[in-house]
Amino acid sequence: MAGTDEEAVAADEALYVLTAVLLTPAQFPSVLGDDYPEACAALELMPLADGYGLVLGQDGAGARWTVVIDDVSLVAVAIASWDCGMEYDLSPSERTVVAALPGWPLAVAVSAPNVPAPHDPGPEMADRAALSPPDTSTWGPAQRRLGADEIALQWAIWREQIGDDHFPAPAAEAPEPSEEAAADAGTASKGHLGIRRVLAEARAYVDTPPPLGRVRSSFAPGDARTLRADGPGWSLVARTDDIAFVLLDEEPGEVLPVGRGPELPGLLEALDKMAVRPL
Repeated sequence: MAGTDEEAVAADEALYVLTAVLLTPAQFPSVLGDDYPEACAALELMPLADGYGLVLGQDGAGARWTVVIDDVSLVAVAIASWDCGMEYDLSPSERTVVAALPGWPLAVAVSAPNVPAPHDPGPEMADRAALSPPDTSTWGPAQRRLGADEIALQWAIWREQIGDDHFPAPAAEAPEPSEEAAADAGTASKGHLGIRRVLAEARAYVDTPPPLGRVRSSFAPGDARTLRADGPGWSLVARTDDIAFVLLDEEPGEVLPVGRGPELPGLLEALDKMAVRPL
């Protein structure tokens, strides 16, 4: 380790690891930003191509620390083991540590046993302000992205609430940002202008690639993929063989379904081709 913060952790005994997350172009805590560079910027990290692993824990005095390491594979194996209910001792090598940041950027519901309750290190222990989770108590970008995360995770539950009769015939009277976007939006919510805007901006990503991580593709049952796209004020979650859901900053708590229509399948296929995928 190098630097004041790292020395502070070492001086207060080993880190008691509570959890870990990946910070890579294909997998990052979306609550931190709409794309990978934005999520890195929230932690004052350079957006390296290979990404990082974030290890969240407490020192011997109970202080919260986030240790950033460049051994992404180690963190990926630990997370996979924990998800399977297996024990895994995540002990990063000193040479893999990039930084030790005070505080936690995400909410952690557990704490280390036999140490004081979690608290931020004092100013004498760190040379920067402690990290804290984004405010999700009111609707905004962070909560919108968390909502999209939940839909992607619980797709079947959300999908069964939407029947094919939910989507009306296309509406012709609304102004059209593009023929393609209108064709999809017409099958969504009577030409909902917010959905039209999202589809138009998502289509623009195909021609002009957005910042890394704005469009991500992950596993889905069968031959399908789960697509996630984000942009200024919006999030989209879709299955390449099914419909899509849109969430907007300007519509608190609303989940807007988008029917297949004549154009959505082609848009999803094009987005999937340019999306980043987990290794």
